[in-house]
Amino acid sequence: MPSPSNPLQRVVVVLNPNSTGDGPANARELRDQLAERVPHLPVDLVETEHAGHAEQIAREQVARHPGVLVVSASGDGGYHEVVNGVVAAGRAGHDGGLAAVLPSGNANDHANATQHRSLVDAVVDVAGGGRPERMDLLEVDTGDGEPRVAHSYVGVGLTPVAAAALNENDLDAVKETLLVVKAFWKYRPMTIGRDGRDVRIDSLVFANIDRMAKYAQLSDDSSPDDGRFEVLMIKHRSKLRLLAEFARVLRGRHRVESRSEPYEFRTRNPMPLQMDGEVLPLAGGATVRVRCLPLALRTVR
Repeated sequence: MPSPSNPLQRVVVVLNPNSTGDGPANARELRDQLAERVPHLPVDLVETEHAGHAEQIAREQVARHPGVLVVSASGDGGYHEVVNGVVAAGRAGHDGGLAAVLPSGNANDHANATQHRSLVDAVVDVAGGGRPERMDLLEVDTGDGEPRVAHSYVGVGLTPVAAAALNENDLDAVKETLLVVKAFWKYRPMTIGRDGRDVRIDSLVFANIDRMAKYAQLSDDSSPDDGRFEVLMIKHRSKLRLLAEFARVLRGRHRVESRSEPYEFRTRNPMPLQMDGEVLPLAGGATVRVRCLPLALRTVR
């Protein structure tokens, strides 16, 4: 069992062997660096075989090895699976797991917003007796099965529509711009029920970090371990006014509500729900409850 002086007993790096990104190479490099700097620490590379497999791997590794750090060599979406696996293991009584991301994706919003040193330095520190850090998570309950968690942000409206287009393509800056513009002009508003009335929205985002989608600055003073989350709502308006609103978001000048209380709304029509870059369908008539789970994730960064 992990001890307070040495909570880290093993590292498991989860990677997609068919990834077109840097995940496999980054995973091997991390393994080699850790073998050199902390040779007593076991490091295993585990390959995913299908969508959702990273979540299963993380859950099984935490159940099998107390004090294991499950690292996702991926972007925000792959890390989303690993975090949910670690949390699921904790709910089943296996609460000794840690999670971290080795940024290897397109946006890497979570790593850019939270990591202040290289992952190898952070692991070496904790393996030598340093304390893991804790971070908040966003829990999303749609009434359909076990609630899921997000490490960075949750969104409905234009945000997940644009994200879906970005996630389906091998991107450069020109392609990103064209895809976002295309998604913007094709987008149609959605209706949610909130506080007893209907509201037509273009975007609704819940954030645990201060930025998203590489460019948008949500807050200047939020922190992923402050027990709060930020809510950014853009109500429906004309295309030109919506462009102006998104320009304000990019500059960090849009009004954002910081809250610790849960936020609940009801979908009036089917809509996509984005969680850390992963897009899931929401049925019409669903009640969605978002809340902060303070310091729910043990991590190294």
